[in-house]
Amino acid sequence: MKHIRPTLFFLFFFLQVFSLPLFAQQNTPDLKDIIITTSKSHLILFATVENGFTKDMLDGIRNGLPVTFTFHVELDKIRSAWFDSTLIDTTITHKLKYDSIKQEYSIIFSERNGQTVTTRSLKEAKQLMAELSGFPLIARNKLIADAAYALKIKATLAETTLPLGIHYILPFTSLWDFETDWRTVEFRY
Repeated sequence: MKHIRPTLFFLFFFLQVFSLPLFAQQNTPDLKDIIITTSKSHLILFATVENGFTKDMLDGIRNGLPVTFTFHVELDKIRSAWFDSTLIDTTITHKLKYDSIKQEYSIIFSERNGQTVTTRSLKEAKQLMAELSGFPLIARNKLIADAAYALKIKATLAETTLPLGIHYILPFTSLWDFETDWRTVEFRY
């Protein structure tokens, strides 16, 4: 009996310590469905963030805390004998606010000149926040036919911008800040 207790304690401790990283990996945000296509005049970008919301973030949103997703996008022309040339280096933001009186979610899109979309559905609001849909990346006439390019994209999720220094009073909001890894897509135009 004396040996069973320490063994059980060790086994319990071992499972707790080593199961946390496995659980955390399931909820890490990731960029998926990165698509680069063309329109008549531009190169167009589509991307989706998966696992972008945590339970704490959703609770904060329902309590009126704004959430911003920032997409960092860079387009480089790959040159074999020299340094790559950066053609585009931009950030795109999606800002989510909840109005508890109207029971509506408002999403503001920087890539659409501040256009706001309003919905009562949390599921739809989360989808709108997580999707970069049809962003005109660069005019096609600025690209060289059959040249190599690299698109780099990363999303920083849940940057909260609280008024009047409230983020100093509510330190837990800094725990919301997390980001995806850089994803690179190389292609020939």
